Amino acid sequence: MEEDHVEKSQDGSEDKKSTSRRDFLKNLGLAGAGALTGAAALYTGHLVESKKEMSGESKVLLTQDGKLVEVDSLEMKVVEKTGVELLQSEGREGIPGRRWVLVVDLAHCRNARMCVLACQEAHQLRPEQYHVNTLQMQDTPGTAPYHMPKHCQHCDNPPCVSVCPVDATYKRQDGIVLIDNIRCIGCRFCMAACPFSARIFQWTEPRDASRYAGMPYNVELNIPQKLGTISKCLFSADRLREGKLPYCVSACPNGVYYFGDENEDAVTNGTTKETVRLSKLLRDNGGYQLMTELGTKPRIYYLPPKNRIFPFESPVENRPEKS
Repeated sequence: MEEDHVEKSQDGSEDKKSTSRRDFLKNLGLAGAGALTGAAALYTGHLVESKKEMSGESKVLLTQDGKLVEVDSLEMKVVEKTGVELLQSEGREGIPGRRWVLVVDLAHCRNARMCVLACQEAHQLRPEQYHVNTLQMQDTPGTAPYHMPKHCQHCDNPPCVSVCPVDATYKRQDGIVLIDNIRCIGCRFCMAACPFSARIFQWTEPRDASRYAGMPYNVELNIPQKLGTISKCLFSADRLREGKLPYCVSACPNGVYYFGDENEDAVTNGTTKETVRLSKLLRDNGGYQLMTELGTKPRIYYLPPKNRIFPFESPVENRPEKS
């Protein structure tokens, strides 16, 4: 049992200064903790005060996980971008000095659909999903039908960009319109705004999802595809960065596609590899754009299906089998 400590007062009475060693030690611990807390508060206050004296302008930044944080400008430093950050940055900026343009020669399309297959393979698309598709067209009942490949038009005045609430759809300096599926929330406003029906929604798990699992997201290739987001033609932005022609242009066996730089007034045929003047090609062949009355300013031109080199074939005859 613990013994009480008793001291005599000046008048001879007994005065207990503490009841037990345990209480004494407890009190000592509390007092020590209070002293430390006080000292820490003073020290912290000193640090805060010093920080205020040394601080610069406060900046509010958005983190990758969508949180707003306040950072002192003196504590900010530029770090080299790597991985997804580098892909995102390059994908947003585009290729300086370029204005990409596509020309589709309808007289050469026989619905081979090699462009469709190449695009689907590159962009993790199922057989029923299309960034480019070939449509059966007939201008009037008395005219012959023909095939027309249809992509996203990469408009210079794109309504899809203006309606996106999260800046997932954007227009680059080189003319390409892309979708950032890290930002995309799947609201489908852009699909409603697009007059060319050029976008698709990922209702199901993307093709070969396990194959692409863990791969850094590449906004210029738009893979890995993501369930519940939007996808569309990208003008093969990843290939352009490597100095190559788009997947669809390279895959076409019949010389349907010309691709190039409007600033240089030059386009190259994907089959013959012949480079010609864009302005002359359009002028000599009556080149036109789709629905110009809407004011979207497409970056794709079509050459009318005159002097067709192939007879018309039904889409059913050349449709690739679904896997």
